[in-house]
Amino acid sequence: MATTDDGYLRFFPYEEPYDHQREAMATISEAFEDGQDVLFEGACGTGKTLASLVPALEHARETNKTVVITTNVHQQMRQFVADARAITDEEDLRAVVFRGKGSMCHIDVDYEECQALRDTTRDLVETEQDIADLEQRESELLEAGQEGSSEAMEARDAVVDELRQLQDDLAELESERSTCDHYYRNLTVDTEAFYAWLYDDVRTPDDVYEYAHERGMCGYELLKEGMDGVDLVVCNYHHLLDPTIREQFFRWLGRDPEDIIAVFDEAHNVESAARDHARRTLTENTLDQAVDELDGVDDDRAGAAENVLAAFRDALVETYEDSFGFGERERVDDHWEDITVANDEKRDDLTLTFLQGYTGPGFHEELTAATELGRDLDARYEEEFKEGKLDTRKECQTLQAAAFLDAWLSESDEAGQYPVVSVRRDESTDEVYGRAELYTCIPEEVTRDLFAELHASVLMSATLRPFDVTEDVVGLDDPVTMAYGAQFPEERRRTYAVDGPALFASERDDPQTQQTVARTLEDVIRFTPGNTLVFCPSYSEARRYYEMVAVSGTRYLDEPGTQARDLREAFVDGDDGVLFTSLWGTLGEGVSYDGDDARTVVVVGVPYPHLDDRMEAVQDAYGTAFADGEDDTPSADEAGWRYAVEIPTVRKTRQALGRVVRSPEDFGARILLDKRYTEAAEMEMHDYAVRGTFPPEERREMVDIDPEKLKFAMLNFYQDRDAYDGPPPKP
Repeated sequence: MATTDDGYLRFFPYEEPYDHQREAMATISEAFEDGQDVLFEGACGTGKTLASLVPALEHARETNKTVVITTNVHQQMRQFVADARAITDEEDLRAVVFRGKGSMCHIDVDYEECQALRDTTRDLVETEQDIADLEQRESELLEAGQEGSSEAMEARDAVVDELRQLQDDLAELESERSTCDHYYRNLTVDTEAFYAWLYDDVRTPDDVYEYAHERGMCGYELLKEGMDGVDLVVCNYHHLLDPTIREQFFRWLGRDPEDIIAVFDEAHNVESAARDHARRTLTENTLDQAVDELDGVDDDRAGAAENVLAAFRDALVETYEDSFGFGERERVDDHWEDITVANDEKRDDLTLTFLQGYTGPGFHEELTAATELGRDLDARYEEEFKEGKLDTRKECQTLQAAAFLDAWLSESDEAGQYPVVSVRRDESTDEVYGRAELYTCIPEEVTRDLFAELHASVLMSATLRPFDVTEDVVGLDDPVTMAYGAQFPEERRRTYAVDGPALFASERDDPQTQQTVARTLEDVIRFTPGNTLVFCPSYSEARRYYEMVAVSGTRYLDEPGTQARDLREAFVDGDDGVLFTSLWGTLGEGVSYDGDDARTVVVVGVPYPHLDDRMEAVQDAYGTAFADGEDDTPSADEAGWRYAVEIPTVRKTRQALGRVVRSPEDFGARILLDKRYTEAAEMEMHDYAVRGTFPPEERREMVDIDPEKLKFAMLNFYQDRDAYDGPPPKP
């Protein structure tokens, strides 16, 4: 372990940090002292995790705070555990790796039912403890009475009466099935051994599950009970980005938000993850269930609630049915398909249909009645489950439907909110049904409050620049920013910008364009001494070139809706394969291809996402929010395109390029196959060129080259690395 005057280096688990790593730690440490957020971009090999974690742990130790490090990538979660274990070998550290209840439940019940089972089980244990206490008291009073104390005998009689009542309560509780045996053992056995084991090392959720399962206990609840005041928590994004989960999570930690230092890994994903956590949906099925639920309720409010919810249900059905053209209903499959309902000048089509179809004394009044009745019904269901009148914890569909409808009517026309209707076909019934959704376009509406409440945060990624855009979209105020480029020897990598066809969507079906791309890919694959990764704009394009390219090695095709892990393992196990996938799939980031796993990576085209209605809504929202309207600033259209489309696409491209050259000893080629990446495009097709969106040091490394010359350049590069096993291929 390093010895230095910098106190935080006591948490650095290796001999010495790199120079840039030491500089980054000093910068981050100063930011924490000032309570500032940090945007930290670092290429593979920068050591971002430890550079962020080490000063965070020191500051937390000195100021009685907790560090939460979070990611949405499973591979990174494993790396965090490895780093935390290395730290605990050097410095005492209480660390917890936390995962959601769904993957840790021993009896497989949902969250609401688990809550009710837990409460009833606690009631049972408390009743048993009260009985034990009273039995002890009754024995003491009896002994005193036998020695002649009349007061003790009178007090004993009162205790006996109370004891009989509690025994009746216990018999009733024990006759019910609404308790959890695993949680019961948590409350009734000595858990000291568990916590000694837990903090003796850094345990994974699987470790905790197995330990608890072997002993008939609940590992999830044990973790929750043991998190109070820990030094470090490793968790998933949703523990911080979901406001409801976050509130509970901090309570389990025994911390207020200002006592938390958060480190977000792969932070370029916070934008889309926050947007996903903010979305709210209501299906036609839930509305049907709410109406059915109300039909049997003996309450004066039930009629009003049923009227307003049925009116919204009917409006939803009418809206999507009216949208279908000839034959479109028959083509609906089991994937949600959006229907455009938003309007520029008026309320959305679903709201207008609801307002036109609603009849009654007033939908606001009836919606209030529905909400209040829903809360009462939900409380009743919970009580009935605890009392054993229900085998499972019943969900109140009325409450869910009323809460959503209230949000829809009050928020669907607000800036940054996009109302959507979607349809799908139920596989079991073959019936088409609908869903209403409020889609939040601007994630800062979710994240700004989070970052304002935390003591400080670090958002780290290999692709955070441009920093001003990241600041805007997640709502950071004046963060500290720093960026470190590739740390491995430059001579061991080449980045080629190929002056091939500009693969606009309108040009992709051109036979000549396809032939040029296919022949170039064949050259790349043939002159790569090992595996080649090919990232395309979409899965359909990946399939196109998978079928067109003729190579001697093994071809692999990644397809939507299939398990990519097995495909990746088969690919890296070989040494002459080519894997075709979509840049927007699961293999383009957060997955390492070390050494021989992949030698060359190709990005085909500028893989802009499909611009559906949602993406256009995001683009419009960003344009409105981030265009200043000054003469020298971008227009709303320009700002929207830059924030919502171009920068996220280039970030995904940079992530894909980073799949190769993962260590100082590694080497490889990265290829951008589209003339829009070239320097000449900046002058010849300025509006479409994308090279300028890359960071300066990455632009400087790009070598512009014609398609027919690429194979010679690759041959020379790989020969210099002595990479070919035997004679090199001949051009």
